[in-house]
Amino acid sequence: MFRYLIFYKPFQVLSQFSKEGDKKTLADYFLSIPRDIYPVGRLDYDSEGLLLLTNDKQLTHYLLEPKYAHRRTYLVQVEGAITDEAISRLANGIDINVNGRTHHTAPAQVTRLDAGPQVPDRNPPIRFRMNIPTSWISLTLHEGKNRQVRRMTAAAGFPTLRLIRYSIGDITIEGLLPGDYRELPAPEKNKLLVKADRNR
Repeated sequence: MFRYLIFYKPFQVLSQFSKEGDKKTLADYFLSIPRDIYPVGRLDYDSEGLLLLTNDKQLTHYLLEPKYAHRRTYLVQVEGAITDEAISRLANGIDINVNGRTHHTAPAQVTRLDAGPQVPDRNPPIRFRMNIPTSWISLTLHEGKNRQVRRMTAAAGFPTLRLIRYSIGDITIEGLLPGDYRELPAPEKNKLLVKADRNR
């Protein structure tokens, strides 16, 4: 029986069950879970937000295969008052360095969030500096290079301070707090499976 869980990964938690030094892992939040359920991909230790766990290997393949280009939306707090020029560069594609090679990112959807998103406080919070403002943007990608969001905002001149993955496809972390998880009911699960089924 396939199972699909969504987890709001907190800051400074590894996207794995195995221990690594004294860092927190998924094992600290999933005390009883079948051994065949694993995270689909990963979120960096210093990133937060939606992580999908499943034992459906075909869905995992679909979500990790670059050619299927599923969308992921991130809420990103950056250092500085982000400019229209920077937003345009992020949206139209920007050169980043990935493993020593230059990669020009695919077009993205970028929106300035002037009021800031309604998100839980981070623990610990980002370092506050009175003389340096911060900005929030929503960034939707259809590709997933290593640490891509952070590389993109840095290349645009606005380093990422906080990064939250809000959604994968139509599945979101709405209603969850960091450390919470829930099982996807069939109607929601199908939001992930529609495209995947076409490739089975």
